Amino acid sequence: MFSPVATSTDPPLDLLKRRLGAARLERDVPLAPMTTLRVGGPADLLYRARTPDELAEAVTVAREIGLHYVLIGKGANILVGDRGVRGLVIRNEVQGIDFFDDTQVRVGAGVETYVELIEATVSRGLGGLHHYVGIPSTVGGAVWQNLHFLSPAPERERTCFIEEVVAGAEILTESGERERVELDYFCFGYDYSILHDCGDVVLTVDFRLDPTPVEELRRVMRENLEWRSSRHPDLSLYPSVGSIFRKTQGVGAGRLIDQCGLKGHVHESGRAMIFAKHANIVVNLGGATAADVRSLIDLAQETVQRELGHELVPEIGFVGEF
Repeated sequence: MFSPVATSTDPPLDLLKRRLGAARLERDVPLAPMTTLRVGGPADLLYRARTPDELAEAVTVAREIGLHYVLIGKGANILVGDRGVRGLVIRNEVQGIDFFDDTQVRVGAGVETYVELIEATVSRGLGGLHHYVGIPSTVGGAVWQNLHFLSPAPERERTCFIEEVVAGAEILTESGERERVELDYFCFGYDYSILHDCGDVVLTVDFRLDPTPVEELRRVMRENLEWRSSRHPDLSLYPSVGSIFRKTQGVGAGRLIDQCGLKGHVHESGRAMIFAKHANIVVNLGGATAADVRSLIDLAQETVQRELGHELVPEIGFVGEF
């Protein structure tokens, strides 16, 4: 999840330090460890926002001084360039899981959906978020992308979307106001929310969940984890950003890439590969660079376009300088 606001790349550091706290601003911080792909260069400046107020203030001051900023969460859906990110990277670490009635919960945008939020809700017998077990994301990123997963087992004919359990949110608008919004505000679609097209920033999200027996929720979670592990890489062994491309004309990009014989294709460097189990995923085999990964992405796009006439559109964000 990223929100560029461009102009100056030479910030008045004194103002940043005064507003955000000198001890909280980090310089020349490697971003690779903050992404699930484990590639990418450094951030000129990094600020870790831990509360809604801190996140709102960081975005506000960056806008006021015309400083380019990038907002990241889990780093699960972005490719960071090898030359890193100029300006300010704001890492959303906003916490808080607050149940305010029997079925609703207000969650900080930096809370990780898996394991923290899912476990907190499932242990209370509340269903709706359990479908997304095993998917790396923060709450903010999940809403930004309208997180989805094929569930429930065994048919897996229906796609579950995070929008189904979103009740509302608190946002910081482009104009700098903090507002509470309802579900309709997001204009959710497949891999889409209105946040793609505006500069609003999610601070907290309210979810409305369904009372469900805990044993039923845990059964679905086990089945989803088994199904996912049979198709997706173990990130501890093969770092990745998940699916690279959107569906095209209703057809999964992985199927098209596989038809072109690219599943399992290893980059000439030997450091990155189009995953052998799922062709819409590129994995880091060890020491991969953003250039290696970008090369495989380009190869898939060019080959599918040439051989099948389909245009593959990335669903991941490309952040920083390549």
